[in-house]
Amino acid sequence: MQAPSKDAIVLRDVVKRFRKRTIRGEYTTFKSELVRWLRGKRHKQDASTVIEALRGINLTVPRGKTMGIIGRNGSGKSTLLKLITGIYTPTTGHIELNGRISALLDLGAGFHPDFSGRENILINGVILGMSRAEIRARMDEIIAFSELGDFIDEPVRTYSSGMYMRLAFAVATHVDPEILIIDEILAVGDEHFSRKSMQKMTEFRNAGKTIVIVTHDLGTLERWCDLAAWIDGGRIREVGTPAEVVRHYRQAVHLAEASGLPMLAPALSPDGGALPTLEAAAQRPGSPVTLELLRLTNLRGEEVKDVGTEEGLEFHIGYNAEKPVEDLGFSFALMRSDGTLVYRTTTFAEDARMPNLVTGRGTVRLTIDRLGLLAGDYTFEVSARTSNGTLFDERKGACPFSVRVAGADEGLVRPVHRWRLDGIAEAAPVRQVVS
Repeated sequence: MQAPSKDAIVLRDVVKRFRKRTIRGEYTTFKSELVRWLRGKRHKQDASTVIEALRGINLTVPRGKTMGIIGRNGSGKSTLLKLITGIYTPTTGHIELNGRISALLDLGAGFHPDFSGRENILINGVILGMSRAEIRARMDEIIAFSELGDFIDEPVRTYSSGMYMRLAFAVATHVDPEILIIDEILAVGDEHFSRKSMQKMTEFRNAGKTIVIVTHDLGTLERWCDLAAWIDGGRIREVGTPAEVVRHYRQAVHLAEASGLPMLAPALSPDGGALPTLEAAAQRPGSPVTLELLRLTNLRGEEVKDVGTEEGLEFHIGYNAEKPVEDLGFSFALMRSDGTLVYRTTTFAEDARMPNLVTGRGTVRLTIDRLGLLAGDYTFEVSARTSNGTLFDERKGACPFSVRVAGADEGLVRPVHRWRLDGIAEAAPVRQVVS
C-alpha cells in the first residue's frame, strides 16, 4: 500500500491566462448589416488581449500545516485559490491535491438563491462528496453552528451577507475536509462569529488538517499560520516563516509608497524584477537641499535590521546643501508598519538648531538610548525643511527594522517598570486531620 504524500497541495509551473475581449462600440441594424454584406464588407472580429494572471507558480503546502497567502489587490491570490479548488483549470502546469477539499471563496458561491438553507446544505454536501446519510447525520450540527434558527428553512436570497457567511462556513467546516481553503470571507460577520470561526479553524489545525487562507490581516497571519507565501504580479515572491515574509512584504509596500508607485499589483515591480530601493524615492526637483544618506545603527555604529526592545539606536541623516540655505532643520518620525505614528520630533522643537547659514554636506544624528517598543515592524520618515514648514526633501519608509521581544507583553511600547509586592502574608499551612 502506497504511503500518503507528506504534501497536501503541490503546484508545479502553473500558468493561468485569461482572454480579455474588447467589444466594438458600434450599433448596427439588420438593414445596415445586409448592406454591408451585399457590398462585401465583413464585420471585424472583436479584438482580444491575453492577461496572464499567474506566471509559473511553484508552491507546496505540507500536510497538516496552515499557510497564509498575502499580496495586494490584483496580485493573483484569488485566482490561485480557484485553481486549487478546481473552479479554474491551469493554462499550463500541474496541480496535485491529496485529500478531500472544502472551500470558502466568493460569498454564497454554490448556493441556489431560491432553495432554503437546509436544501443548500444537502446540495453542497453532495457536491463535496458526502452521502445523503452523512449529510442528514450532521444536519442538526451544521444548523446549530450557523445560528440561523428559523431562517434555515427560508430561501437564501432573503439572507444578509452575514447569514450567507455563517451558512457557508458551517457547511465547509462540517463536511470533514482534509484541506480547507479560505479567501478573506471571515472578514464578513460579527465579532462573536469571527471568534467562533477562529476556534473552529484552531480545532482543524490541531486535528492535523491543512488550511490555506488568503488574508489582508497580517497580524493574524503572523500569529496563526505556520507558513506564509507572498504573491505579487502573478509570481511567488517569497515563501517562509510568517514573520519574515510579512516583514519583507511591509518593507516593499513602504518603499513602493515612497517611490510614488500605484498600489495595484504588479506595481511593486512593473517588470516583475527587482523591488524599488529607497534611493528610487522621488526628490523634489530644483531643491537646494537633498537627503543623500539614511542609516540606522546600534549605539556601537553597526547597521541593524533587528533590534531588542531594551537596545538603543542611532538614526543618521546625511544631507547636501548645494547652495547656502537659511533656517534649515530636520523632521523625524518613527512609524509602525500599519501607519501608526509612534513618535515625531524636529530639530526646532528640541532646540537642536543648525547654523543660521548652511552649505555643503553634513550629517545629523538622532540617538535613542532605549527603544522601548514591543514586537513589530517599523520605519522612519525624515524631511529637510525650514521652521515655517517649507519642504526641501523627504523620505518615507526609510531604514525598515523589526523589534524582537522575549516575553508576553502586549501593546505598542514597553515602559521602564518593575514589580513590587507589598503586604502579602504567607499562606497558612494546611492542617491535616488524621482519622
